Amino acid sequence: MDRPTARAATRRVPSHDPLLREILDGLRAEQPTLPCKLFYDEHGSQLYEQITALDEYYPYRAEVEILERHGPAIARALGEGALVVEYGSGSSVKTRLLLDCLPDCAGYVPIDISGEHLARAARSIAEHYPGLHVEHLCADFTEPVRLPAHFAVQRRRVAFFPGSTIGNFDPPAATRLLRNIRDLVGAGGRLLVGVDIPKDRATLERAYDDPHGVTARFNRNILTHINRLFGADLDPESFAHEAIWNAQHSRVEMHLRCIRDHDATLAGERIAFSRGQSIWTESSHKYSPERFQEICAAADFAAETVWFDDRERYSLHLMRAV
Repeated sequence: MDRPTARAATRRVPSHDPLLREILDGLRAEQPTLPCKLFYDEHGSQLYEQITALDEYYPYRAEVEILERHGPAIARALGEGALVVEYGSGSSVKTRLLLDCLPDCAGYVPIDISGEHLARAARSIAEHYPGLHVEHLCADFTEPVRLPAHFAVQRRRVAFFPGSTIGNFDPPAATRLLRNIRDLVGAGGRLLVGVDIPKDRATLERAYDDPHGVTARFNRNILTHINRLFGADLDPESFAHEAIWNAQHSRVEMHLRCIRDHDATLAGERIAFSRGQSIWTESSHKYSPERFQEICAAADFAAETVWFDDRERYSLHLMRAV
């Protein structure tokens, strides 16, 4: 298929805006891409919460099941007085399951890119646990993170990374992110991370292309988010949602497939899409426990324990920084 073409118009791309440059570089590629972190504006975060309630989306229920069943064992393994730093905190339902088992927690720092959603979730946690020191951090956690000053001296740290979000990164990128997390928790620190397991195509594709169309709205919202951020005129209705299981690379790929020729303007450039082209918006890699532990080892994490849901569809790993 033809790649999107970009040609200069009247306004130059601001050199100081790395996100905009990342978007434009992705759309100019032979296989156009968009960074999946752009899913999570306020509306996208709300749509994701709807996805987690769908029967077809098994990862959410499987991880909740693990935390409910094994919470006390997880708490014993984490020990007393640790600071919990959550990567990609959503509605914090799973966080409460963890914090309920950690009454002596030293504090809680949720990190997310969606500021309004994050602040609301952090307030809810602070109200529910009045003795817990909560400070939220609105940041792109794919980059190195600096903790709020109050917690900088806290040495016992646990990174909580639920939701199989680590699967959005290919193995090299996952290793880079895990190294950043390892630097944050320090030697002896812990990582509690949810990982989805490979399974049959039908189950996987239903989970990412539900019959209710919620995931389709979630996917197309990435274009609406870009329009709002940068005054673009991408037309979400010119694209159809697709979810494809790529068995060779053990990942579900989400695409936006152009259903008619479409020209859009972004930061002074015209971007031309041909009918049938796709924008690759997300990968969700599925890892066996052994393969995921290999990736963690490359980032200086050693495996301690892995828990599974009753049907062994999903895994929750406890890793120790070495």
